[in-house]
Amino acid sequence: MKDNTKILHSIPVDELTGAISTPIYQTSTYVQEAPGVNKGFDYARSNNPTRQVLENLIATLENGSKGYAFASGLAAIDAVVKLLSSGDEIVAVDDIYGGAYRLFTHVYEKLGIVVKYVDTTDAENVAKAITPKTKLVWLESPTNPTLKISDIKAIANYTHQVGALLCVDNTFASPAAQKPIDFGADIVIHSATKYLGGHSDLIAGLVVTKTKELGEKIKFIQNASGGILAPFDSWLVIRGIETLFLRVKQHSENALKIAQFLLEQPAIKNVYYPGLPSHKNYEIALKQQKYFGGIVTFDLCDDSSEIATKIVTNTQYFKLAESLGGLKSLICLPSEMTHKSIPREKRYQSGVTDSLIRISVGLEDVDDLINDLKQAFLKIYQTEFELEA
Repeated sequence: MKDNTKILHSIPVDELTGAISTPIYQTSTYVQEAPGVNKGFDYARSNNPTRQVLENLIATLENGSKGYAFASGLAAIDAVVKLLSSGDEIVAVDDIYGGAYRLFTHVYEKLGIVVKYVDTTDAENVAKAITPKTKLVWLESPTNPTLKISDIKAIANYTHQVGALLCVDNTFASPAAQKPIDFGADIVIHSATKYLGGHSDLIAGLVVTKTKELGEKIKFIQNASGGILAPFDSWLVIRGIETLFLRVKQHSENALKIAQFLLEQPAIKNVYYPGLPSHKNYEIALKQQKYFGGIVTFDLCDDSSEIATKIVTNTQYFKLAESLGGLKSLICLPSEMTHKSIPREKRYQSGVTDSLIRISVGLEDVDDLINDLKQAFLKIYQTEFELEA
């Protein structure tokens, strides 16, 4: 069975009514036949039929054993870190999402969890950073925002040698493009706010575990901490997933064309997109990913946040906003937005300069998107472009 067919037919028809769309069970509690005797549901924090469909669906898509839905991507990350104890160590990708960095640094480090940040594009860096105290290796691949690619299989081998867990944030690729568990990951997380939801209309997070035993630990944390996803938002993610493969394919096609256009612009110093042969991790991306995603980042020859700000505020179709993965194209300046919580020196070490611009390429006509970037560059650099018809 092909993946797109697998998606559509992993969403069950409602047994009670035959509804082909998953019903939204908007309830807080469930009537029991006798104390402790129920139909598998007793209280909505512990379980909900709509959320359960989503959780089973994401586990299926990621080739995992168990899936769990949370109120946000950060709530999903928080649940994974709660597997650890004071004194444990995390080896994390250096080009990390700003929210994850904030959570690790300002919440968990003061509770005694040590976090080491390394360039995971070289698996040997991970091997050197791992110690007997390492209990978790944290990857994003591709990373946010410079789209670094890490060799998941090689890092999984190093991680498992010390009995640690490998968690991969698969938000940017999505299971349409990459399945980290197939390469040895123990846990996969998603900000379902992005490509899985796909319509910029919800906040959600997902965790998938390779084994049932690990899943039961996440389930305990989910129930004990209570950061669950509501029924309606669960339904929205299910609806979004139904078109995931179609959307990711088109996002990727548009993004590649835009990346190729940006490569030709003299005002741009670097273009980051794993689908470009010039990307330093291109060969690894080819091995791991079916598609290369809808995110393109670039930084300017003039490393100036002032000029970058002028560009991101002069586009018309690319709307200035945080987040990504929706139908409409977005543009942002990570140093002042998504990654502002990371100290400037640390940002620069991972490639996030003051002039780095991240674009989330939507599903508009790609010629219109290219023309939008052209007119923004024209306003700033007075460069002549031939606009597409």
